[in-house]
Amino acid sequence: MKNTVWIRHNKFTIAAKLTMILLPIATAIICLCIGRMNLSIIEVMNTLFDAAKGNRESQNYSIVINLRAPRIIMAIIVGAGLTCAGNAFQSLFSNPLATPDVLGVTSGTCVGAIIAIIMSMGIMETQLLALAFGLFAVWITMVLARDRNGQSVVFLVLAGVIISALFNAVGSLLKYTADPLDKLPAITYWLMGSFTSASYKKIMVGSPLILTGIAVIYLMRWKLNILSLSSDEARASGMDLKKTRLVFVLAATIITASCVSMCGQVGWIGLLIPHCSRMLVGSNNRYVVPVGISIGASFMIIIDTFSRSISVIELPLSILTAIIGAPVFISLLKRNRGSLH
Repeated sequence: MKNTVWIRHNKFTIAAKLTMILLPIATAIICLCIGRMNLSIIEVMNTLFDAAKGNRESQNYSIVINLRAPRIIMAIIVGAGLTCAGNAFQSLFSNPLATPDVLGVTSGTCVGAIIAIIMSMGIMETQLLALAFGLFAVWITMVLARDRNGQSVVFLVLAGVIISALFNAVGSLLKYTADPLDKLPAITYWLMGSFTSASYKKIMVGSPLILTGIAVIYLMRWKLNILSLSSDEARASGMDLKKTRLVFVLAATIITASCVSMCGQVGWIGLLIPHCSRMLVGSNNRYVVPVGISIGASFMIIIDTFSRSISVIELPLSILTAIIGAPVFISLLKRNRGSLH
């Protein structure tokens, strides 16, 4: 690979490493300042230092630590997770348009959340039921795709499309029967994605699975390069393709199901950010995955900040990711058409 600003002698440059670490941190600190009540960076930093010392009595503590910080932490985890999942699926299926919900995990998770909302369950129960249904949908997909020779990628994708359509139909049926004055608005708003209910307790429940999935994909990211080759070339490497593919599918599925169960559907992140990362560092997943984690986390923080501060009412995340992501994606594609692989 040619030496660039990001990579020299097949390693990240020091500037690239600092950028990847500092980008989400700087974005988080700036976004902690923005909201209905704007704060200066000095006030935010003082509040963080006071919180570390145990001073919890100021008004700024409630704003920064209790209200904005949980949302930003959740945005970092969800943004990084969906980016990793999207990048893994695009490499596994050798399809640049593959998204984290390709195996039906998103539609299955949504059905679980709708059932929980209709039954007036609490946040934790909703999250757990949504996660269980998401994993159940992927399990059915993998069982349907299995044959005597194992699982082919084509059948896996086709089974995912079928299961996704089936769970979407079940979700529509449940919404049709929901109370139009109470439950239906809650279901509709949840499906559009939001960090409104973010809390430290919710992060503690959902984030371990997401972080585990991210760690698996990060540590095995070089194997994605082999899986994205043709079948004959991949087999020549001597790697157990079925087991390796299964590990990536499970890791990406757990990430997606946990993210959707925590904040609803958030589109575009798993599609847009991996492409942006490849435009910066090329198609080698050794570099794409860490760059994507940094950009995905930062982008999600910015989207959430727009969501809670751009108008009087809070805007759903999926609307903003589509409005902001689509023009950015089109612009990047036009500028970097020749460098895409």
